[in-house]
Amino acid sequence: MTPSNTGFPIAILPGDYPDPSVIRVGDDYYMTHSSFDYMPGLLVWHSRNLTEWEPIGHAVHQHVGCIMAPEIIWYDGLFYIYFPAARTNWVVTAESPAGPWSEPINLHVGMIDPGHAVDSEGNRYLFLSDGYRIRLAADGLSTIGELEKVYEGWRYPSEWRTEGFYLESPKITYRNGYYYMTCAQGGTAGPATSHMIISARSESIDGLWENSPYNPIVRTESRSERWWSKGHGTLVDTPEGDWHVIYHAYENNYATLGRQTLMERVQWEEDGWFRTSEQLGASDLPPTGDIALSDRFESDRLMPHWHFYGRSAVTGYNVGEGKLELQGLSAEIVEPLLCIPYHHAYEAIVSVQVEANTEGRLSLFYKPGFQCGVGFNGTHVFSFRDRYRSEYTEISGSVIMLRIVNDCHDVDLYYGSDGSNWNKLDHGYEMSGFHNNVLGKFLSLRIALDAVGSGKASFRHFIYNGLDGNVCPEEGK
Repeated sequence: MTPSNTGFPIAILPGDYPDPSVIRVGDDYYMTHSSFDYMPGLLVWHSRNLTEWEPIGHAVHQHVGCIMAPEIIWYDGLFYIYFPAARTNWVVTAESPAGPWSEPINLHVGMIDPGHAVDSEGNRYLFLSDGYRIRLAADGLSTIGELEKVYEGWRYPSEWRTEGFYLESPKITYRNGYYYMTCAQGGTAGPATSHMIISARSESIDGLWENSPYNPIVRTESRSERWWSKGHGTLVDTPEGDWHVIYHAYENNYATLGRQTLMERVQWEEDGWFRTSEQLGASDLPPTGDIALSDRFESDRLMPHWHFYGRSAVTGYNVGEGKLELQGLSAEIVEPLLCIPYHHAYEAIVSVQVEANTEGRLSLFYKPGFQCGVGFNGTHVFSFRDRYRSEYTEISGSVIMLRIVNDCHDVDLYYGSDGSNWNKLDHGYEMSGFHNNVLGKFLSLRIALDAVGSGKASFRHFIYNGLDGNVCPEEGK
């Protein structure tokens, strides 16, 4: 089935899944997102209905830089993902979106946010930020010539509060004799009203580009709205001929969750332009989707929702037969294993056993220097903030269960032996400021497992539970 057309927007991937790029190949949809300094990178998702998504594999397994704003396409029987990192743009290819994917190929061209396009004669292009484009070779694996400026963007009213002009994310769609360029402007964070989606079209891929009379197509108009900084959109159609736009946004009061992937209906007008359900006055819908994060570590591979922060390669662990082992690192090296929470309130629970001179830890992590949680060193349970231990409680036994509850930014820490009777530590934390507008880097607050010291920490029975409605107060939104 296709999504309901009565609401806007639907949260199709709650949690931090920014800069969505999506394609349809027959009856199948594939999507990927920015992965920044998380490894492995470029997680690819599959869906048959645009609302239920399953992760099927990663496209990048070696660190080439901070990966932002990719473009996934299918062309002439091959899948491509174009992406910027390390002040250049790259491409990987695969016969199947589940992989294996090729090693990254450096295209040696600057700018960000690539968007692939093909003209009527089969010439291939990458459109890039600030209104630039460059010609691609026929195989799409190298560039021809130089960057050229082809579009100036849409000039929004000067009184609007934005993060900056920032013309980004050009996505090209061909329909009924026109090339449509769907772009982002206004900046992806900053004020609630910053980001937006705009549209322009041309009968030739060379321009001139005419701006839509309905611009901005999507925008947060007031900080009282539920979704902030809505932007970075991709158009996608269904086999039945319906159209949608998929984009990202922060949730009001929950920027800690990162930029979530949203969707709403697109309607094509008689003048050949499109508008969204938002512009047409449809009503809102609650979020949809459920992502399985709990893990008994029975597979010999990490489930696809796990990723490391900052590692050049995905090493230093063993998994399988009900156990995850992490090799301890020095306190100066912060490269935890992470997963993405997506509720306002949630708990994470895990069983920990450690070798001598090693700590096993369960925490909430934004970036190095901004991490809080609970750990076990073999004899004591402790709370910690970054490199500072705040509390030590001696326990008996070599195995302990650790628990974190994030109650709408208020964080409590627990330990226990049986998963039913919990002892609460005195130290807790308030983490509402752990987001981009305060700390930068466009990241989100994530659940972390790590080991500190010379030995290994073994984790079993990781549990994630959403607690929305159980502990959060009514917020009146």
